[in-house]
Amino acid sequence: MDFDQPLPREVKVIDSASLFRLEERAHGLGLSQRLDPAWVQANAAPDGAHYLWPALWHSLSHRPDVPRHLRCELLITLRAGDRVRSLLDVLPDTFIPLPRVTSREEGTQVGELLDRAPSVREWLLREGEGSDLL
Repeated sequence: MDFDQPLPREVKVIDSASLFRLEERAHGLGLSQRLDPAWVQANAAPDGAHYLWPALWHSLSHRPDVPRHLRCELLITLRAGDRVRSLLDVLPDTFIPLPRVTSREEGTQVGELLDRAPSVREWLLREGEGSDLL
């Protein structure tokens, strides 16, 4: 992917197994924006739809071995039906083949949900679980 290109303007929809793999890959690469894969596996709705919305290109100048990647806003559907937002760093070669939302209406709805959903940290504090779990 040519990094002089603009940021991809498409919203990706992923299942829980894909979300878990993306979180594991980000964790394995030591990328900054990710959740603990164990937390994701325990809390994400097994049959839920989760969404990635590219926010910016990101690189680690102190780690030239890590390729430039997309920092995405992430909307996670939880087991109880709640939705929370987070960030997830995703490599471009992983992002590109993910399925996209199928309509402009769905993409707009995801944007609205991202604006209203609490962050994972806010949700944990509200649920009384604390933020030390991440």
